[in-house]
Amino acid sequence: MELPIQISNELEKRISDAFCIFDHHGDKTIDVREVGTVLRFLGCVPTEQEINEIITATETEDSSGEVHLTKFLPHVTQLLAEHKMEPAEPEKLLEAFHVLDPENRGTLTREYFGKLMMEEGEPFTQEELDEMMAVAIDPLTGLIPYEFYLNQLMHRPKNSIYDIADKIKVEAQQKATGTRQSMRKF
Repeated sequence: MELPIQISNELEKRISDAFCIFDHHGDKTIDVREVGTVLRFLGCVPTEQEINEIITATETEDSSGEVHLTKFLPHVTQLLAEHKMEPAEPEKLLEAFHVLDPENRGTLTREYFGKLMMEEGEPFTQEELDEMMAVAIDPLTGLIPYEFYLNQLMHRPKNSIYDIADKIKVEAQQKATGTRQSMRKF
């Protein structure tokens, strides 16, 4: 039985559209292994823990390793409204790189940065590190010019999902305020 899915705003439409790209059977479900991919496609930057929490909250009752859009949509909509999994601002990332570069050379070595990415915080896999290094390293020097690298990475679209979530929240507040004011007239 197909469950009805109510799409009531642009944010929900974007989430639904992204979800459906990874719905390979056309049954409004995705494999739990695709949850992180869908979130990243939307412009989110989830940790593995956040992905696992979303899977736990949205996986189908039979624990078949699938997530249905009817559970995913409201859960992720709420997380985005709370600005969860939002990418860091470029200034914050640059500050972090400056901490790693106390001599303020503007570059980091592959070895030093690779060691940090593999051992600190939420460690990268070797594959993730290799993908990142392929973009980050200057082929002429073999170093990571981190300001240039950040400029390559940081692109925030005009209508990010977080901007849309904020717009919906403001509209809902205005609607609620307008309703209360019109009720006072009686």
